[in-house]
Amino acid sequence: MNKLKPIAAFPNPDLHVTQDNKPRWHQPKTRRHGFHNLYRIPRYSVSFRAAKVLHLETNINASIGMRPDVKKMTETNHFSGMVVLKGQELIFERYADDFHHTHPHTIMSISKMTLNLICGELISQGLLDPNKKVKEYLPEIGTGYAEATVQQVLNMDLSNNYSEDYSDPFASSFIHETTLGWRLPSKEIPEINQKTFLSSIEQIGSSLENKTGYADYKSANTDVLAWVAESVSKRTLREWMINIVEAIGIEGNWHMHTDRDGFPVVDGGVNLCARDLARFGQLFCRFGMGADGNQIGSKKYIEDTRKNPGPKNLPPKDFYNYSNQTMTDGTWLGHGGYGGQFMLANPDTGISVSFFSVLQNKDALDLDYSVDMVKMMEKISQEY
Repeated sequence: MNKLKPIAAFPNPDLHVTQDNKPRWHQPKTRRHGFHNLYRIPRYSVSFRAAKVLHLETNINASIGMRPDVKKMTETNHFSGMVVLKGQELIFERYADDFHHTHPHTIMSISKMTLNLICGELISQGLLDPNKKVKEYLPEIGTGYAEATVQQVLNMDLSNNYSEDYSDPFASSFIHETTLGWRLPSKEIPEINQKTFLSSIEQIGSSLENKTGYADYKSANTDVLAWVAESVSKRTLREWMINIVEAIGIEGNWHMHTDRDGFPVVDGGVNLCARDLARFGQLFCRFGMGADGNQIGSKKYIEDTRKNPGPKNLPPKDFYNYSNQTMTDGTWLGHGGYGGQFMLANPDTGISVSFFSVLQNKDALDLDYSVDMVKMMEKISQEY
């Protein structure tokens, strides 16, 4: 009788945590490949497509590509892709040599803007009261959110023991990645689902008050809001996301990561091509009126988001505020994505801009670069 050989297996190399407490897709040398392929790297994901695609008429404005600020941002080795839409006109498009117009790119925290639409709709319907405490909707939530109001969570305006310091490889936001399927679990950090992880976040001191004077950015806030929205609406997040995809009218796929139980990663799990991210911006330019003819979100809430903003962001990004899961200067609405992305929509001009890039330094951060990116997009949205 032949002796059976032992089954050979090894940890998934993309997700195995090595140097600096990061998996391979997130290491500086391989981060560009990781961000360009994050739609397929994590352990769990779903994908949606729209029944009706928002038509784009190509009408390139050559002067945009000649702008010094655009040339500066698109000629770095960080750059992946950029699209400018004015209504349904494609007026600018540019890509790096290793990227193209149909390729999905992680949008990281730009994903959070879906909660502006979802919570806005629920608030407008009277199903969600932003002044109520989170525990009134989620009795099982831990001390890190129980006494916070929904509005505090929407505006990144509370303090707890969840940390998002990207210079600290052991910050909570990196530990959180285990629940998102972005890295393999370990004996020290076992895999748990999103809701269990969120419930484990704790209060520090006597209150959850944010005493910094600036937005206290925490990706976990978005996932808590998603849980609240699912509980209040009695609709799955999957159903909400399908409605958003139909309203945007995307041409490609809405690739979205989930936890092991299938709970979507709304804090940063969406991957889109550059045109479709700009189409997402157009949804805000239209105050939530969908390409499918259905309203998603609330026009009044989107207006309130930019006219009654929350706390300012930390300098040098203090020229815009954090408001209802978006960033705004009072005119445009948008959001940044970790490592080099931004989407900006100006409802007053009907212009939306998407920008993809991958910072390859240790922390995937460069504040001067980020400010230049937003300022460039802001000016384009005002001048064309």
